[in-house]
This record gives sequence, C-alpha cells and structure tokens, in this order.
Amino acid sequence: MRQPVCGPESGAPPRGLLAVKPRQAHWQTPMIIRLLLHKLALAALLGGLCSAPLWADAAADEQAFGVDTDLGRELRLAATIGDTETVAALLDAGANVDDASNYGKTPLMLAVESDSLDTVALLLARGADVNARTVAGCTPLTFAAENGHYGITAMLIERGAHVNDRTRAGWDALMIASRYGIGEMVDQLLFRGADPKASDRDGRNALMMAAVNGHDQVVKRLLGAGADIDARDKEKATALILAADAGQAAVADTLLAAGADPNARDELGDTALIWAVSHGSAEIARSLLEHGADPNIQDGDGVSALMTAVTSGHSELIDILLAHQADPSLTDGDGDTAADLAQARGDQQAITALAGAASEEP
Repeated sequence: MRQPVCGPESGAPPRGLLAVKPRQAHWQTPMIIRLLLHKLALAALLGGLCSAPLWADAAADEQAFGVDTDLGRELRLAATIGDTETVAALLDAGANVDDASNYGKTPLMLAVESDSLDTVALLLARGADVNARTVAGCTPLTFAAENGHYGITAMLIERGAHVNDRTRAGWDALMIASRYGIGEMVDQLLFRGADPKASDRDGRNALMMAAVNGHDQVVKRLLGAGADIDARDKEKATALILAADAGQAAVADTLLAAGADPNARDELGDTALIWAVSHGSAEIARSLLEHGADPNIQDGDGVSALMTAVTSGHSELIDILLAHQADPSLTDGDGDTAADLAQARGDQQAITALAGAASEEP
C-alpha cells in the first residue's frame, strides 16, 4: 500500500475515505442514508425536482445527520466520487470551481485522486487552477503522480501544470512517480522537462527513490535522462548505497554497470559493500566486489566488511570476502580483528573460516 506523499495536514485522507471534514454523526450514518440525504439536499439546492415539502424534509435530515449543503462542499464531495454530472450542475449553479477545503484541497485535486478523467476534464474546461496548492504544497500534478494515472498527468501538463513544482517536503511529480515505479509517467515527465537532478529536503532525488524501492527500469530511464549517478543525500548516501542497504540486487547491478562508484562512503564511513554484508546480501556483495569494491575500507569505527560479516551473523560471506583479498589482520577502533570478534561471539563457522585464512598467510 502506498504511503501518501501529502500528509493529513494537507487534506489528504486515508485512501478510501472522503476528503471532507468528518463530523461524528455524519460518519455514523449508514452509507445508503448519507447518499440519499446528499442527493435530496443537492437537488433542492439546485432547484431541481424536489418540491418544497421534500426540501423541508431534507433540511430536517441535514440538521439531524450533519449533511452539508454548501455549494463548495457539495462540489468537493461530487468531485471526490467522480460525479461529473453533479459537478457540472453545481458549477452552473454558481459554485466556485476552485473552492478549497481548509487544507487547500480543491475540487480538481479531489477529482484527480478519484481517478475520474471526465471530472478532471470538466473542471479544467471550467477554468480550474491547474497549479493550485494545498497547505503542504501538493498540486493536482503531484496528486496525479501519487495515484499513478498518467492519462490525467498528460491532461494536466497540456493545461499548463508546472512539472517541477514541489511539495513542502521538496517532492515533485517525477520523484513521486519514480518512488512508485510508474515508468510511463516518468517518461512523460522527463519529456516535458522534469529535472532528474532535483532533490527533496533530505537530499533524495528521483534516482534514489527508484533505487531504494527496486524499480530497475525507472532507474535506467532516469540514468538515460542525465540523473547524477553518484549524487549524495544529506547522509552522504548514493543511490548505490541505498540500493545495497535495501537489498535491491537488480538495481545495484544496473548502477554498477552504469559506472556508479562502488567505494563511495556515507557519513558513517560505510560503503555499499558494508551495508550489503550487514544484511547478508551475498548477491549484491559479490557484484560489488566484481566491480571493484574494496573489501578493506573501514568505517568511522574502524569496522571493515569482514568484521561486519562476523558481527552481523553472516559468516557465510566470509569466504566471498576473503576470495577478494579482504584482510583478516585489520583491527577496529577497539583493536580487535575479525577473528577476535568471532571468538567473542562464539561463532564457530566464522572462527573456522578465519583460521583457515590465517593459516594460508605466508
């Protein structure tokens, strides 16, 4: 399940819930009754088929159940459920096409979230602001990217949506589409001028978001569009380090083949190899070593990949590291070798593997 990019403060509800401010009585009312009351109140509001007595009944029900008949709220509700006919009727009755909720969410944003292409088209044709923002800086385009509807993103872009606008957290539509692995949308945004080098408040760019989530094909698309393969986030991690930490073997292979630095170090001094070994990711560790990863780089505490294999309980990786010239004589900040750490843990497999390496030394 996708974690919404725009949090509750932006007006983004949990998926499946209406994006209108709930009242307790409203949510406790059975759905069929709520929909009936909504239709009754709306028909009366628009001067439709309801007679005066029927409107009086609807008004009484409104007082009892909390149904809101304000034009703006009705417009947002209709947009939320993709009721294009009702949206048109409300606009004809004088509803403001950009009437926003307290969180800044407009009918267009709600229609985008409901994946209603017809409603989106109608609102745009009636002059909806394609670049409106919520209090969290989310736009119709970022909501479309989050929902994965590239038909809607195409329509928004054609109507002038700014592809590089960012949310308050620094996310743009390309980052969101890359995070979710929506290849067609990534291509679309890149073609329209989205910046693959842009980063969020944490220094994470679209390439990193695709890498950590294992979207190999999106990684290739972004690299082809000029993404910086060795860019660093605020913790000095590269896309390769993030992929290794997340266990994304296919992505790690793609990045290495494209020339990613296998020996880049994050702010703790850890390399992609150290992270891969810490998680027992033999496939990634082997690929890194084959692409020139140095097994003898030590982190800020003096810990090497070989020591990490011992302390993380992944002694099965010791032979792989030794085969690529890992040095068992290195000591950490406390003066311990990998063999010392194995003895302290009572790890017989590690002790045996490291003893064999020691016996082979000249």
